[in-house]
Amino acid sequence: MIGDSHHGGSGRCVVLVGPAGAGKTTIAHRLIAAQPLMRAFSVSHTSRPMRAAERDGVDYWFVPRATFEALIDADAFVEWARVHDNLYGTTRAAIAHHLEAGRQVIFDIDIEGAGNIARAFPDRTDLVFVTPPSWQVLVQRLQARGSESDDRLRRRLRTARAELEAVLRQADAGVPWAAVVNDDLNQAVADVETLLRSPPGTQRMPAAALTRLQSMRADGVADVRADPEDPAR
Repeated sequence: MIGDSHHGGSGRCVVLVGPAGAGKTTIAHRLIAAQPLMRAFSVSHTSRPMRAAERDGVDYWFVPRATFEALIDADAFVEWARVHDNLYGTTRAAIAHHLEAGRQVIFDIDIEGAGNIARAFPDRTDLVFVTPPSWQVLVQRLQARGSESDDRLRRRLRTARAELEAVLRQADAGVPWAAVVNDDLNQAVADVETLLRSPPGTQRMPAAALTRLQSMRADGVADVRADPEDPAR
């Protein structure tokens, strides 16, 4: 795996992780809009067909499945996953291009992908866990969408519980996670901007944030819909 020391420039990876409904995608767009020349999304590769409104190189790099599999064999990806029989992944080259230009690369990904990026660029990565103010607000936001079936809601809540548990384990082990509460969007964006004024990876989760996440996890454990052993899943 190519590590951080192989890349020049002064850029950094800003990795936003959090449950569906936390607002991390909106925060990512706000961050880029504030400094469009110095911040960018990392454009992922995918093997799925391009949709009508999408543009190659903007939404994704659309490649044949055989090409994607060849990139896997060449160890070109920092992280990749199979989703509904399509392949998605982020190449080291795509990230390094921005880092060498001194840009902040904004990611909106899951916790496994976040770990892969942090390992590939250990001195360039900020890990930011974005949540609503409480488990109850998370459930309310998901239900308010009006598009979540019972099965889909259970899947999202199980994922939220699993990510809460993983972040708390990692923070306890010394992984430099920061936590941002998205109760007020403007304040949440400002909180991320404050984090980015410090060197990458230097943030540590304060006791108050840990307590809040532990409370959310307890509520998630008590919510039977988030039970990973739920027979209705």
